[in-house]
Amino acid sequence: TLPKIYGTGNYYSHSALCAEAEKMGPGLTQGFFGYRDYDLPKTNCLVLWGTDPLASNRMVPNTIHYFHEILARGSVIVVDPRLSNAAAKAQEWLPIKPGTDGALATAIAHVLLTEGLWNKEFVGDFKSFWGGFKAGQTVNEDEFEEKETYGLIKWWNL
Repeated sequence: TLPKIYGTGNYYSHSALCAEAEKMGPGLTQGFFGYRDYDLPKTNCLVLWGTDPLASNRMVPNTIHYFHEILARGSVIVVDPRLSNAAAKAQEWLPIKPGTDGALATAIAHVLLTEGLWNKEFVGDFKSFWGGFKAGQTVNEDEFEEKETYGLIKWWNL
């Protein structure tokens, strides 16, 4: 009602920062706009990229409960310019510069693909992939169709 009094259709609430923000990313990228709970009791490597589930969002109590167990049995890696609560407790903190997330993600993907470090049983072996990923080789740009990356960094030739 308050927005109507001022004659605006815009509305802002707690949910825009909390619940809706949590649902929007996965909704737009994976098509699932509902809540999700992470399988922390079975997690051996927890990568927190630009988030701090020990300090914000609805998963705080669950994360606090399991965080020490994950630290004891596996690894916690935090990618965040801020020394957040989770970063202070993690085994590995990568304090990247703001805006360099894409470069780090690309570098990680490059190493995983060229060195064959992915879980082939879970992901597949890419044997049917036309170009393959080989260290030191580049992909012929004429054979690569850019759908979502036109004009952006040529990640496949890093």
